[in-house]
Amino acid sequence: MTREHALALAGAVSVFGLSVWLLGWSRRLPVAPEIVVDRAFEARVDTLRANEVLGTLLARRGVPPAELTAVVRAVPGFNPRRLRSGLVFEFEYPLGESTPVLISSRLDPQRVARWRRRPDAQWWSDIEPVAWEIRQFRVTGAVSGSLYQTLHHAIDDSILPRPERDRLIAELADDVFGWEIDFSYDFYEGDEFRIVYERLTSSLGDVRYGRLVVAEVETRDSAHRAYLLADEQGRNAWFDERGVSLRRAFTRNPVAFLRISSRYTSRRRHPVLGTWRAHRGTDYAARHGTEIYATGDGMVRTAARNGGYGLMVAIRHPRGIETRYAHLSRLASGIAPGVRVRQKQVIGYVGASGLANGPHVHYEFLKNGTHQNPLRADLGDGSPLPDARRVEFADTRARYDRLLEGVSPERLAIRGDEGRETRDE
Repeated sequence: MTREHALALAGAVSVFGLSVWLLGWSRRLPVAPEIVVDRAFEARVDTLRANEVLGTLLARRGVPPAELTAVVRAVPGFNPRRLRSGLVFEFEYPLGESTPVLISSRLDPQRVARWRRRPDAQWWSDIEPVAWEIRQFRVTGAVSGSLYQTLHHAIDDSILPRPERDRLIAELADDVFGWEIDFSYDFYEGDEFRIVYERLTSSLGDVRYGRLVVAEVETRDSAHRAYLLADEQGRNAWFDERGVSLRRAFTRNPVAFLRISSRYTSRRRHPVLGTWRAHRGTDYAARHGTEIYATGDGMVRTAARNGGYGLMVAIRHPRGIETRYAHLSRLASGIAPGVRVRQKQVIGYVGASGLANGPHVHYEFLKNGTHQNPLRADLGDGSPLPDARRVEFADTRARYDRLLEGVSPERLAIRGDEGRETRDE
């Protein structure tokens, strides 16, 4: 026998021996018991309808009338009268049976309630907190078309769904820079921006916009920065690089408008009368019924029809300022002379009452009885941070500046109601 044949024979014997050993070892492996399914279940989903009480929904889904009260009382502090229509409930039934043994519903973004039925027809429940994770994202770019279009293009749907991007843009334009930048006219093609914002994702797969952390936008060769810091009441607030609040005494626009249809001027041809006269305000064209907001805190002086102004609201403010809102279709509930209103409170709705040729709000800004151009009026300075918070602000600003420069944002996890801290509720 040659050396090659001997090696081949030895290899075959080794493989045979290993196979025999593995066969014997496999016979000694423990055998898992059979999985026996003694009950099968099916799931159904239903929704709380408009003007429907919870008891009606539960009865429709097979909960016996004698057990309805027990279901409601199973959750401590649960108030079925406060449930919103459209709330989804999931029911689990043993196959072939009509009474559910498990009911679950997401009561709000932070809580899921689950009811379970015992064999003795008693119900018990538990509330499970929804885990939320916060992650910060940085977006930079140059304006192309409009900032609105640019941000929608820059942020992918996989990062933030379109409705959540709308919320980000609305906060940037209204709550953060709304007191000093007119986003419809102050931006030019190529103006740059840098933004860091929070995205929230839940253990159930939800994706939500959280809040703006820091932003820098360039308008007409002027840079504007905003830094997030809680105010004295613990609410989200934004401050400029000096530590001065970006919240001014007045917002610049009283409505979410489509375009400015007419500007403040000393001579304009009236679109209805056809005569030349001064136009002492700014006309914001908007869809009929759009909400109109008070641009600052104050007291309603008048809320009634006033000749060519149509239905008009006039509000007195501190420092001898008065604002007027004309051509309304109707007043908001509770708006009447002598009523105090807060900034961004709804006071009425866009219409075309009086001498108007289309739906818009005519907005006037007066100082000590003299009309001023609303787009150029001094809206007042924000309040600076107190000296006691200067060190805190300096540390916050340094950290946020690093985020703007692209240093990896922090990442943290939160659970349950702690998630509310990420939003200005």
